[in-house]
Amino acid sequence: MQANEVPQEGLPYKGRDKVKKVVYATTQDGQYTHVNSIGWEAENVAMRQAWQEVEDTLQQVAAAVQEGRLSPLAWWMHKCLMDVGLLAKYASKWRWTVKKHLKPKGFNKLSNADLETYARVFRISVSELKNMGGA
Repeated sequence: MQANEVPQEGLPYKGRDKVKKVVYATTQDGQYTHVNSIGWEAENVAMRQAWQEVEDTLQQVAAAVQEGRLSPLAWWMHKCLMDVGLLAKYASKWRWTVKKHLKPKGFNKLSNADLETYARVFRISVSELKNMGGA
């Protein structure tokens, strides 16, 4: 694709500025260069649908936390687009340990050191971790 053919059909994302990204294209002399792009309509629609799915899942997890079926750790894990394996790796914990902490009973027994470890992974305070960041 030539640099002057890079799609620029951006749509606002959530009422904010258009999402921009860098794509690679060729110049007229055949050299690769990077070009800022705000995408094309089909890509933007798919991206909006994907992020809507993430937000819907996050709301479902928040409801489960409020009902006492999941711990706030589950909400933060989903908010940061992590799964159990990735969170376990970042927190230097076993997967089964993280799974246990995703339940309120396991989460409530966490030591301050463990809470600080999880908070550090999410780059938040322990109080934000416990309160789902005020959500």
